Amino acid sequence: MKVAMILTSHDRLCNTGKQTGFWLEELVAPYYTLHDAGVEITLASPQGGQPPLDPKSDEPDAQTQDTERFHTDRAAQQALAATVRVDTLRAEDFDAVFYPGGHGPPWDLAEDPHSIALIEQTFADGKPVAAVCHAPGVLRHAKKPDGTPLVAGKRVTGFTNSEEQGVQLTKVVPFLVEDELRRLGGQFERTDDWQSYSVTDGHLVTG
Repeated sequence: MKVAMILTSHDRLCNTGKQTGFWLEELVAPYYTLHDAGVEITLASPQGGQPPLDPKSDEPDAQTQDTERFHTDRAAQQALAATVRVDTLRAEDFDAVFYPGGHGPPWDLAEDPHSIALIEQTFADGKPVAAVCHAPGVLRHAKKPDGTPLVAGKRVTGFTNSEEQGVQLTKVVPFLVEDELRRLGGQFERTDDWQSYSVTDGHLVTG
């Protein structure tokens, strides 16, 4: 089995002067779940090479067993430093695609035509498309084969409006993930702020 994990290349929170990128635990937890099951993983990003890590996700209080494992895993670090470009990927080469979160994806991956095409073809082929946290925002321009929004009529979840308010970035992000998924006809579900929650509807998985 082969899975493509798509990371952001965006590293700035608009004009705040603060850094962002992908959220470490949201990459390494699924990475090790798949890796340990023998899945062949390809890491990719719009620009290729080392994707930006959100520094907050590497602070002491954000550490987990998986992040600690990553910090001593030379092979995983080397793979992350050498992501391939999204525009080189072909949907037919993979059995699923997964998008980790962080504040970066709404800026670049949500608008990247190659990422959108990868999502659309993977979904049309009946293979899993998965995204967590802010990454469900990458679905905003993706369409089903009939031309309707990919999330329309689908049960979905993601980073909520109240969580964005909690980190005081409502006025900074390019769009609110919850609002956008609802606008597109997604049936948005949630639990309490900062709690784990996932939804599977067909072969669309969001968390």
